[in-house]
Amino acid sequence: MPPSDDTDAGHGSADGAESDSTSGGEPAYPTRRNVLEPDCARCPALAESRECISWGTGDPDAEVVVVGEAPGYGNPDADRWRGGNWTGKAYTSRHSGRRIRRMLERVGYGDAYFTNAVKCFPADPDDPTTNREPTPEERSTCRSHLLTELETVDPAVVLATGKHATKTVLAAENRALEGFIDSVLEPVRCERLGVTLVPILHPSYQDVWIGRLGYEPEAYLEAIEETLDALTG
Repeated sequence: MPPSDDTDAGHGSADGAESDSTSGGEPAYPTRRNVLEPDCARCPALAESRECISWGTGDPDAEVVVVGEAPGYGNPDADRWRGGNWTGKAYTSRHSGRRIRRMLERVGYGDAYFTNAVKCFPADPDDPTTNREPTPEERSTCRSHLLTELETVDPAVVLATGKHATKTVLAAENRALEGFIDSVLEPVRCERLGVTLVPILHPSYQDVWIGRLGYEPEAYLEAIEETLDALTG
């Protein structure tokens, strides 16, 4: 695995298992991050707007890699769940980070590897505390980091959270996304990447869109678990 950084070794055990995830408590907090290119400055606008590069975290032998689009601004005044822009660790925000990690623990995949397609916070020029969508050039430039992670971890499944993360993974296959909602929980074999892509709702928008899929929250989690079990078994 690429170089690791034990920046929070004092929090919990080595694997971060410190919560009762079935009761909605705190999910496991990552104790390591996997640094691919320290101080990467390939994208000048991103390098200027970020606080930290939000590197991937988790088990280097994970069967499931969770991919988001890019870190949000985060909250520098929060507890350690400040967000990847401040912690340097993907999916460590109070809302989406804790939620997706709790979800994966509940369905038996708490040892997943978590990362983003774009590693740096893309600030909106009109409001530096609000994110914009990464540009196509930024997605393309950062994609080599994601490809390195997928090659190194070698998962069975990429769980893409949201439309933009799904589009970014498909772009590595020279494929386009047609209708995100219809693609949720529909496995797509990615031959170039050597994985199966499974799109899911972004945790920040799950409550808004879950009804469109015809699921209640518990049934949605069960569907994620069944899909992952079938693809990793």
